[in-house]
This record gives sequence, C-alpha cells and structure tokens, in this order.
Amino acid sequence: MISPVKIWRNQKKIQKLLGLEAKIVSFTRVHVPPVGFISQAPYVIIVAEFNSGRRYTAQLVDWEEHHLKIGQKVISVLRKTRDPSEEGVIPYGVKFRPIG
Repeated sequence: MISPVKIWRNQKKIQKLLGLEAKIVSFTRVHVPPVGFISQAPYVIIVAEFNSGRRYTAQLVDWEEHHLKIGQKVISVLRKTRDPSEEGVIPYGVKFRPIG
C-alpha cells in the first residue's frame, strides 16, 4: 500500500521526469500481474533510456503492436499507476507512450 504522504513526497521527482523523450532499450509483457495491477493486465513494461543516458522502468501506454521494438521513441507522461487503495487514494506516476 502506498500512503498519501509518500505520493505527495514523490511529486517533485515525477514533475522532473514528465515530457522527456527516451527510447526503448528493453520490454516485456505482463500477463499475470501482482495485486493492485490486475485491472491493467495484460500490459507492457519497458526500460527507457533518456538522452542523458539515465534509464527508467515503467509501463508503456497507448501502444500498438508495431511500437514494441528496441529503439522506439517514447515520451514520459503522467498516468494512474495502480488501482485505488482501500482509502480511495488513486496514485499517479510516470509511464511512457510511443511517439509516432
């Protein structure tokens, strides 16, 4: 469970990552997700490399089959990351969507 305080503390980190372009360096499909992600299955997780060389792992959204390739350009976006908690908190975080 992620507390509202932890979500609030991560806001500055998330803001710095939004809108940055990267490229896919690795990906995998998740068909049997952990608790909290069941409604999103199946989904794709990628390792994206920013122009700075820094890598970040997150879910790929709004994709089609032809986007699943090494070198595909992506951009970081803000999206719901998991199902709401028992308290009704909906956590948002960084995901990627294909460019082009």
